[in-house]
Amino acid sequence: MNCSTIIPKTEAAVASTVQSASSLGISLAIEGNGSKRGLLRPMRAGRTISLRGLSGITLYHPTELIISAQAGTPLPEIEAALAEHGQHLIAEPPALTAMFGAERPATIGGIVATNLSGPRRIAWGAMRDHVMGIRAVNGKGEVFRSGGRVLKNVTGLDLCKLLTGSHGTLGIITEVTLKVLPAPQATGTVSIRVASLEQGVAALSAGLGSPFSVTGAALIPEDGGGIAHLRIEDFEQSVAYRCGKLREALARFGEATVQADSAALWQGIREATTLGATAEEAIWRLSVQPSAAPAVVAALRAAGGSKFLLDWGGGLIWVAAVASAEAHAAVVAAALAAQGSYTLFRAPEDLRASVPVMPDEPRALTAIARRVKAVMDPCGLLNPGRMRAGQ
Repeated sequence: MNCSTIIPKTEAAVASTVQSASSLGISLAIEGNGSKRGLLRPMRAGRTISLRGLSGITLYHPTELIISAQAGTPLPEIEAALAEHGQHLIAEPPALTAMFGAERPATIGGIVATNLSGPRRIAWGAMRDHVMGIRAVNGKGEVFRSGGRVLKNVTGLDLCKLLTGSHGTLGIITEVTLKVLPAPQATGTVSIRVASLEQGVAALSAGLGSPFSVTGAALIPEDGGGIAHLRIEDFEQSVAYRCGKLREALARFGEATVQADSAALWQGIREATTLGATAEEAIWRLSVQPSAAPAVVAALRAAGGSKFLLDWGGGLIWVAAVASAEAHAAVVAAALAAQGSYTLFRAPEDLRASVPVMPDEPRALTAIARRVKAVMDPCGLLNPGRMRAGQ
């Protein structure tokens, strides 16, 4: 168990804390508001560093489409500041506070550290694609930065992508700079009732391949079929026209309707609350080829999986089932049979500690990862065992 929580107020204090821990050989658990403490493997660190003391927007140039903020800045604060100028975070990152029952909001540093992206990822890329700059502290207590505060920069090595998605195992992010874009004036959704998941994935694929610039493609399974949802975002007249055309183009897949007000639908998909998981159930996130998604769902249904939500055109599958080693083994088998990947996203601590929460990397990548870890965190102090046992 973590013995104490330290809440530094400055980047220098973060560096000093790491230096002290390094000299004493004390491992550190890194978090913002702790909203994703239940994600991946549980840690047994000597101390916890919370970045919530480093909070606030440090630079925002709406005309330059750039925003910088300290790592502990709550995500709602970032979103509110952008909304005042009609802008938004491009990757539509989910907070997942409901999934983890978090009392405090997610922080921008935690979002970047986990590389979380929402439905818009299929159109505009992942969160890491929009990180322009990072300031961080490595495992030796050294402050470093990568990237910059302009859209065109070639400042040093691209450590931004390395740290984004590293779950705090390579460095403690203290500030991030993000590219942003104007938010759409209107949103429309074409919804199609399909007779099978195969038909639903085909409808999503056809929509994504159409010329109508779909920015969200999700499938909510039901008994024997489901409902495919395709989102279009732009100014009002364009959305209305393109939704009508998309509805005509996809009519062959099933009964199609157009929803003008679908913000709540996509919020539920973004946060995976549409999955309908109970507090007792475990949640997995699978990444597969969209064409393989129906077979994966069928295999998991046969193994006892009860709830599913497909996003990213079928390439992302949320699964909820009983929290057991047997259910986990079934999910792993289905993902690997489809040549995909899996993450045990939420589960009781004892289950997360006893099973692999994500696949092992190929041997060559493992060797590279160890060399990178040796440079960034030579003593293995930062978030030990977060992703894999012994790492």
